[in-house]
Amino acid sequence: MSAFDRFLETMSGKNVTVIGIGVSNTPLISLLLEAGAHVTVHDRKSIEDLGEIYEGLHDIGVEFCVGNEYLQNLSGDYIFRTPGMHPNQPALVRAREQGSIITSEMEVFMQVCPCPILAITGSDGKTTTTTLTCEILKQAGYTCHLGGNIGHPLLADVPDITPNDIAVVELSSFQLMDMTCSPSAALVTNVTPNHLDVHKDMEEYVQAKTNIFVNQKPGSKLVLNADDPVSRDFKPAEGVELLQFSMVQPVQNGVYLQDGVIWYAEDGNRRKIMDASEIRIPGAHNIANYMAAICMTHGKVSFADVCEVAHNFGGVEHRLELVRTLNGVRYYNDSIASSPTRTAAGLRAFDQKVILLAGGHDKKIPYDAFGPVVCDHVKRLILIDANPEDTTAPAIKASVLAAKNYHPDELTIDTYDDFEKAVRGAAEVAEDGDIVLMSPASASFDIFKNFMERGNRFKDIVHSL
Repeated sequence: MSAFDRFLETMSGKNVTVIGIGVSNTPLISLLLEAGAHVTVHDRKSIEDLGEIYEGLHDIGVEFCVGNEYLQNLSGDYIFRTPGMHPNQPALVRAREQGSIITSEMEVFMQVCPCPILAITGSDGKTTTTTLTCEILKQAGYTCHLGGNIGHPLLADVPDITPNDIAVVELSSFQLMDMTCSPSAALVTNVTPNHLDVHKDMEEYVQAKTNIFVNQKPGSKLVLNADDPVSRDFKPAEGVELLQFSMVQPVQNGVYLQDGVIWYAEDGNRRKIMDASEIRIPGAHNIANYMAAICMTHGKVSFADVCEVAHNFGGVEHRLELVRTLNGVRYYNDSIASSPTRTAAGLRAFDQKVILLAGGHDKKIPYDAFGPVVCDHVKRLILIDANPEDTTAPAIKASVLAAKNYHPDELTIDTYDDFEKAVRGAAEVAEDGDIVLMSPASASFDIFKNFMERGNRFKDIVHSL
């Protein structure tokens, strides 16, 4: 009997609670019902908001607890938490104390997946690096299953996965917090302050990231960023191969950039992979993403496979995505940039000063170091201050005004209380040759459900200009 079949057998007849009807948990609910579990869904939305989803599941026996008090009386033999929920949320703690087993769709997938798992986490670049890793493997002929925090739940796909396939997953800090198993290859792109509106402090956030590798078995691989002061000091488990990547210095084992060339090093001996200029997607941070993906796939692919992807891969939606060129003005959607470090990387991708749209939900992370970067790379800053009770606009503005390199005659700051007005305001002041970059340095939850909705709204407005 496979591990997946044992999981289904374990669920049969059990009372199972699923928190949140979202991307990850909708296929999970169907899977649990097929296994013979008694399923209860807890969701913040009302029955009216859930609409047809509620009707369809209720008709086949799913019970519901909905509305603002949806976490009251949380119980069950097993509780599957939604990926974004802190595992030490008080309702989960009480349920755990009463005997419930708390788990998640991704944790079960990690336990039952029949093929090798390559997992990527980090504060910046993890989605592009995850996608690149998968694209390189597919170029080499592997059947690749892409999922996790990148959007596609994989647990229900396990019957279609063979031992010769490879699963490539992106993992968030929330998914990792209570993870008890680690993949055969793990990568940490970097660790900078993020999600401090949910994590109790930076230490907890860093600790969550380490869970991606602490339980790796001998023969596994760990990839770390030699340029990142936090993650480069992580220590692999005994018997785990360590590879590093660096934009600024040679590494003993791994991939590095020197004089515009990307090199692979093994015990200090290097071989050329390609010129960095061969990478189609713009930005130094994307060179780093490629080097990380090369480390993850090394031993399974050829350098020719890597180069082929570099020449043809046009990027991931909402990540420095060229939306349109209108009257000589290029409009870029970088909605994924929900932190100042991510926006800073995007700004450095261009060789000219840009018109920057920024501002959004406050994740309680510092912006002190962001101001000088804005002054170096932005000619006009357009702040989105659409929700006065939840906005980073004042913090971003304060960081710019406090920067030693701020000069009012070189950087104009405008503030709008409406997203569409801000986009149209940027278009009105843009001239032939300008770049308009929507890279908010903030989360989207002030006015949007997620960064994808924000990015799509930006693209709709730009296409309507």
